[in-house]
Amino acid sequence: MGKAVARVCEKTPGAEIAAGYDIHTDGSEKFPVYSDLSEVKEEFDVIIDFSHPSAFDSLIDHVEKTKTPAVICTTGLSDGQRARMNEAAKSAPIFFSANMSIGINLIIDLAVRAAKLLENNFDIEIIEKHHNQKLDAPSGTALAIADAVSEAVSYEPEYTYDRHSVRRKRGKTEIGLHAVRGGTIVGEHDVIFAGTDEVIELKHSAASKEVFAVGAVKAAVFMKGKGAGMYSMKDLIENS
Repeated sequence: MGKAVARVCEKTPGAEIAAGYDIHTDGSEKFPVYSDLSEVKEEFDVIIDFSHPSAFDSLIDHVEKTKTPAVICTTGLSDGQRARMNEAAKSAPIFFSANMSIGINLIIDLAVRAAKLLENNFDIEIIEKHHNQKLDAPSGTALAIADAVSEAVSYEPEYTYDRHSVRRKRGKTEIGLHAVRGGTIVGEHDVIFAGTDEVIELKHSAASKEVFAVGAVKAAVFMKGKGAGMYSMKDLIENS
């Protein structure tokens, strides 16, 4: 993702990478790369983070200390880390999205509208597919879709991740979440609304990681100079 962000920045007016931070580097970058964020000597306006939950605490420590705007794109954060991020946003500007693709966020918006209109008459299932190296399942994006739909309906949905251990009919309030892992699939999300004699599907497929980098760079440009608070893709889309 770091290389994808670098490629997008080269094509984006007003966006320039001052430095990178990564525990691994092949030395081919056109900018300095540090193994620790606190070691960065260059001045910068925004941090883009595509890393791993294990790097979260040091990132938030830096954001809280410096008040530097951060675009956090890492998935698989624990409930405790999400809570700390929300707390940090009280004093620093933080942008967070489980998926940085503009397209997937449009799918979430459409899923919310569909859920409101089809409530009580359609069963909701979410299928996500990713490459065989992805660690978390279901994906953060699948959960974000389910959470958005849950807030839109009048009942409290029950998330069902696996049905093989219980022999019973599907509950009316269930939202099924299913994860597929294989090959080099970048990312696919399918939201299914299954009713009587008809099925509606909303689907998004990412062909490359570039789509996530484009969203992240747009978010970084958007976040420059922002005040403390929690920002989301909805804020970016509404102000674009």
